Amino acid sequence: MTELVVPAPAKLNLFLHVTGRRDDGYHTLETVFALIDLADTLTLVRREDGAIVRGLDLPGVAPTDDLSLRAAHVLKGATGTRFGATIAVEKRIPQGGGLGGGSSDAASVLLALNRLWQLALPRDDLSRLAVSLGADVAFFVGGENAHALGIGELLTPMPIPTSWIALALPPVSVATGPVFAADELTRNTASAKIDLFCENFGRNDLEPVVTSQFPIVGDAIGALNRGSGKNIARMSGSGSCAFAAFATEAEARRALSFLPQGIPGRIVKTLARHPLARFAD
Repeated sequence: MTELVVPAPAKLNLFLHVTGRRDDGYHTLETVFALIDLADTLTLVRREDGAIVRGLDLPGVAPTDDLSLRAAHVLKGATGTRFGATIAVEKRIPQGGGLGGGSSDAASVLLALNRLWQLALPRDDLSRLAVSLGADVAFFVGGENAHALGIGELLTPMPIPTSWIALALPPVSVATGPVFAADELTRNTASAKIDLFCENFGRNDLEPVVTSQFPIVGDAIGALNRGSGKNIARMSGSGSCAFAAFATEAEARRALSFLPQGIPGRIVKTLARHPLARFAD
């Protein structure tokens, strides 16, 4: 086997509470990560010359900032393999949308190269490498929906109800750094003490910061709430995408129909497990 074509699924943050700030400047969080069936597609070709090469340009992302290439270099450095790879990413997950696209791409690179390079590393080893690339990368390598604490790296697998998602995709990209640096950000939300799945539990503490800077994100949230008849829509992660979860596809489609012109949307569904989970079993 010298080539693999694999998916890199997006995620939602069902809620996101900022619980504090560490001395090193990182924020502590509490969230539930949920995998969804919107995915990038990665094509990885094994190379005999040991080089790590990007197969497709990513607009707005320099090779030095490409998390997929960094993941391959980290894995190669940790294992000493003689192999390299050409990695092409076909993007469907919007950049800056809060859906974890770059992190998911990096995780799928780790999982796929673990097989393509015949490394047979266990999941725990891959997860340690993933944390060095980012907490969200570790979630995707973990392979399951999860409750997260710390900076997002303390993961507890958590089965979640299957849901149909009305997903709004405002055409703006939100950078994570300025959102967390904002003076008005709430940083002292208490840890969850009740059922995480009671209706409308929690909130996204980053949402007021983003909607004040990007009103179109607030427009998307408001439209999904009107379409659902409930106050259930929220932003995912630190990005621009908004979502509302429903028990049926019909309910999700009705909510999506309320989005104004200029805000695209789509129906997606939650996943029980990462499609590459078996690559590290």
